[in-house]
Amino acid sequence: MSNPAKPSLDWLTARPIAHRGLHDVAAGIIENSLSAADGAVAGRFGIECDVQLSADGEAMVFHDFVLDRLTGETGAVNARTAKELGATALKGGSDTIPTLTALLDRIAGRVPLVVEIKSRYDGDLALTRRTVEILKQRAGQPIVIESFDPAIVAALRALAPAIPRGIVAMNDYSYGDYDKLNAGQKHALANLLHFNESRPDFLSWKVADLPSAAPFLCQKGMGLPVTAWTVRTPEDRERAKLHSDQMVFEGFRP
Repeated sequence: MSNPAKPSLDWLTARPIAHRGLHDVAAGIIENSLSAADGAVAGRFGIECDVQLSADGEAMVFHDFVLDRLTGETGAVNARTAKELGATALKGGSDTIPTLTALLDRIAGRVPLVVEIKSRYDGDLALTRRTVEILKQRAGQPIVIESFDPAIVAALRALAPAIPRGIVAMNDYSYGDYDKLNAGQKHALANLLHFNESRPDFLSWKVADLPSAAPFLCQKGMGLPVTAWTVRTPEDRERAKLHSDQMVFEGFRP
């Protein structure tokens, strides 16, 4: 049985993508907030957002595994319910932590949405399943799912074959988030050696690591779209222009 045809990804690279929405702390607009989404929609920019799992299994729009950096609270995101997280104020602004459903309702299909599923590299697919459950209700809207974790992207082949999926990657994985991985696993991530299992429809590569062999071959040899993250400086912007199809940006307005 053939997989359902995926929609065109021309929209993914048509306009710059606002990293965690069009946020500006100085203006009280915090990353991954509904206000940041409003700003991106007003500028006609795509939106990249992150999702984490609540204690009761809801997909929440939030980047970190803990609350400390972005809120006045401390502790793990997944230790609190969706209701509790929804009442938690984002530091420096007037927003609280939204659900993925609330973000989708706010955007209402007006701009593209790139949903990054955060991973602890522990094989738990609960967040992936909940994200897919939500996004399947938005058929026809310009939405893709991405993750650094190839196991999640591989799982999406079966869970949501009609939703385009992407790998977020870079050349160096010597960060605390990847301490669970051994040298061989990190090498596989940096060189897309999981490609036969994950089969991404697009890549998002760290802009400082461009040009690099893996994204170059995928872009030029296979025709896969490549976005560059996170573009913050004129130098980043020039690098993204030369070596990717579109930038994921923050800290300025293109």
